[in-house]
This record gives sequence, C-alpha cells and structure tokens, in this order.
Amino acid sequence: PCLPNRQVMWAVLCLALFTVCYAQPPSPCVSPKQWEARRFRFDRTEKFEEIAFHAYDEINMRTRSIEEIQEGVQKSYYDKLHLYATMTEYRVDLQTKKCNITKMTHPMRPVGVPHDAKFLFSSEYGPSQIPNEHLTAQTWEGKFEDNVEFVVSVAVPDCIPIMFDVQNTTSGEHFGERYYDLKTMISDPDIFRIPSECA
Repeated sequence: PCLPNRQVMWAVLCLALFTVCYAQPPSPCVSPKQWEARRFRFDRTEKFEEIAFHAYDEINMRTRSIEEIQEGVQKSYYDKLHLYATMTEYRVDLQTKKCNITKMTHPMRPVGVPHDAKFLFSSEYGPSQIPNEHLTAQTWEGKFEDNVEFVVSVAVPDCIPIMFDVQNTTSGEHFGERYYDLKTMISDPDIFRIPSECA
C-alpha cells in the first residue's frame, strides 16, 4: 500500500492537535469580589419572587439588598443587611420600620466560579454583528464546602455573574438569582452600615 507523504501526515497531525485543543474545556475564571446590581430572585422553597438592588462584598463577607417581594398579589418591602463574619441578618420592614435581628444558618455563598467547578457549556446571546449587543456566557456547576450544589453562569472574558442557582437537598434551600446592570464597584461606601432602625 502507498504511504502518505510527509506533508499530508503533518497536516493530519496539526488538525488532530487543533481538534484536541479546541475541545478542551476552559479554565475557571475569577469573578469580581465587589459589585452592585439589580437582582431578580425566585425562591422555590418559600414560593416567592423578589426584585432588589443588591450590593455584594465577598472580601468583607457581607451583602445588602433593598427588596420588593411578591407573594401572590401581596407585596412587601425590606432592607436586608447580611454580615457573614458574625452570621447576623438585619432586616427592616420598610413599611412599618420595624427591625428584626437574627442569626443566619448558612455561610456566605460566593457568586462566581470556584477553582474546582465543572464546566458545562458556553452560550452566545444577542447579534454578534452589533457592537455592545452580544455576549458569550459560560455555565459551571459544583458544590460548596457544606455539600450544597450550585450552578453559575458568567459573561466572559470578565467573568461577570449573570445567573446563580443554589440547591441544598438536606435543608430544602433552593433559589435562583439573575443579575442585571451589574457594576464592578460599590458606589456608596456606607451601604453596609447597620440600619439606624436596628441601632
């Protein structure tokens, strides 16, 4: 039989290497540690939906949310400060101005792609031919240290969070969050102060 010439063999080898490299999953990216955004959250356990302004500070383990919660036709409005370093929640009912201070039962859930997350797939959104109207997202899954499962989608290359779903099969905790108009900054340095109603 005729053996392929050297040029053909090199071409086949290069094509094989390109295919292997192209098929390799991406490496986990690093998401911003401080940001603020509009958040849509749906709680599958408690059966409610929520729209909020959300400030996130992973470095200092704290979040602040100004929430509008809808349960059926009823709406409620809350200001919630979560200080995970002390596992304390400050919740102010914005209609009654009453403050409740409670101990939280779960650690902070970092919103991003941990180094041991498993890549699931990439997605393209919007028309690629129109500037600033297109993005590529990567979706990852994994488990936190307490064995709670998560799925997260981030816009690349900046690793900006878009979607975050968490499910705890032990406690029943199960929620999903979607983020819009995210800014990689905290515009108000006082946003994480304890509400005056709780002082």
